[in-house]
Amino acid sequence: MTGLARFGISLDQRLLESFDKLIAEKGYVNRSEAIRDMIRNALVEDLVERSDSTPTVGTVTLVYDHHTRDLSDRLTEHQHSHHDAIVSALHVHLDAHHCLEVIVVRGSAAQIKRLADELIGTKGVKHGKLVLTTAGAETG
Repeated sequence: MTGLARFGISLDQRLLESFDKLIAEKGYVNRSEAIRDMIRNALVEDLVERSDSTPTVGTVTLVYDHHTRDLSDRLTEHQHSHHDAIVSALHVHLDAHHCLEVIVVRGSAAQIKRLADELIGTKGVKHGKLVLTTAGAETG
């Protein structure tokens, strides 16, 4: 970290107590480290939302019933048609009917969002979620 800067903030006492409880539960050593993480998270989220060309990595998480006709094949086809963006995939059998798939993706934010929408929108997928981030260099 270069050029450390200090600043003060004013908070309602109850808000500060709630914040202190939260950061203790999450294992932060001090408020500064928690606030730095919050700022970095906000900057990454803003960057990914604002820029469709930012180099982005993320995960697409899917839950589906593998007995749904041809669903596994359709999901695999989607992944093969975007092989340049797929880094890895993890397939987990949750129970006798349901599977969890976590797909690690890389590319521009726009490309990844389109791919995630295709996968999550595939008929038979019960639930899906996209989580995006950057490599971190952009946020210091």
